[in-house]
Amino acid sequence: MSQRFRIDGAAQLVPEDRTGIPALAGRSGTYALMPTAPDLLVFSRQPPEGGSIPTPRVVLAGDAGGFPLSDLIAFLSQSRWSGVVRVHTPGGERSLMIREGEVRGAASEEPSDRLGEVLVRLGYVDRAQVEAVLREQSPSKIGRALVEKGLLQAHDLFKCVTHQVSEIFHAIVLCREGAFFLIDQPLDEKTGHSIQLSTQSLLMDSIRKIDELAHFRKRIPHGRMYVARKRPSDGKLEEDEDRVLAMLDGRRTVLELGHAARLSEFDVTKVVFRLLEGGFAGLSDKPVGAPVAAPPEKAAAQRARPVARTVAPVDARPVARVFNFIFREIRDEVSRQGMDPAFIAAANAALSGQALSSSPVLEGLAFAADGSLPEGRLMESFEKHRAQLGSEPLASFRQALSDVMFFLLFQAGELLESRADEDLARRVKELLATLEAP
Repeated sequence: MSQRFRIDGAAQLVPEDRTGIPALAGRSGTYALMPTAPDLLVFSRQPPEGGSIPTPRVVLAGDAGGFPLSDLIAFLSQSRWSGVVRVHTPGGERSLMIREGEVRGAASEEPSDRLGEVLVRLGYVDRAQVEAVLREQSPSKIGRALVEKGLLQAHDLFKCVTHQVSEIFHAIVLCREGAFFLIDQPLDEKTGHSIQLSTQSLLMDSIRKIDELAHFRKRIPHGRMYVARKRPSDGKLEEDEDRVLAMLDGRRTVLELGHAARLSEFDVTKVVFRLLEGGFAGLSDKPVGAPVAAPPEKAAAQRARPVARTVAPVDARPVARVFNFIFREIRDEVSRQGMDPAFIAAANAALSGQALSSSPVLEGLAFAADGSLPEGRLMESFEKHRAQLGSEPLASFRQALSDVMFFLLFQAGELLESRADEDLARRVKELLATLEAP
């Protein structure tokens, strides 16, 4: 899927190397060039012959500026689709791994999306510690290396990984340029870190950023605008604002400033917008030159308020029992490595600090030595807080326990050999399937 072609000065399509030639085998015929955005070429055989190819394969491609990616991802969630969403933008390539409609991982070429940058940005470690670890370990092992050195807690690593995936998700949803691809591709049971994030929750969180970005776009139409400094800092700016202001020379675009400042496109756009509002910077569609500042406009996005609903009686005990069985299964696998006391201690520390879930049903609970949560207290807590769990309390209860489960799988995945970890993931999937059985 990575064969490269170029269009030369004579408007001829030629492969960049020999690997591109076999890619066109069996594709002889007449094709119509469809009208698309500059970053995307689509050819359609005329007349069509039908047929299929093995996975991985692109089953949908489109213009990110012409179709809201939030709508696409919402559809994938509702249809419980599995595969990869890949988005190519001027800011780099980002991907989401989706299994049965839920986000299971993400990847990005953007430097600000790297786990080390996220750890520093959130204040869990400093840059010197990250750079020291990177001299000894590959970037893919930086999280576990920091935990082993005592510089980071396991539940904080989990929090940072989920934040990293969430930020990549938001960047994809906010994308308004480039091309997107839906790839039919089987996902390994262990794809990166063992996490699962609710796609619907991520989409709801993205609404705020979509509203904010729409406000910013009134002054900053896109990330290719150049930014120049109009006056120095007055000493009252925030740290990121001062840092970006010092970089303004009229020769960098908003996107380039984000790369240099190690900020996401959304965050750097927000910073530049504040500098424009304060009269510290100006915009231009060309480098250097005199910046042209647009007149300031003030607007506030309307926020939808949740509607209170009554909750129907539900029996949460079967859900609790299945998850407790899963928790014990995970603990038993870790105990075979002789690491279960530390494993349970780390899990309880995360649970007590509400690092795993904000659900009130987990407040004051702790794992027993066998890895389970006390069922009686869990049921009492569910009944006590049921009215706070929305219109579908059982689904909220299950989501809270699922968050705990994925932290335990994440933590176990850092301790177990690959084969044992994959076998554990398979057994957990089979246990979860019993909740879907009639």
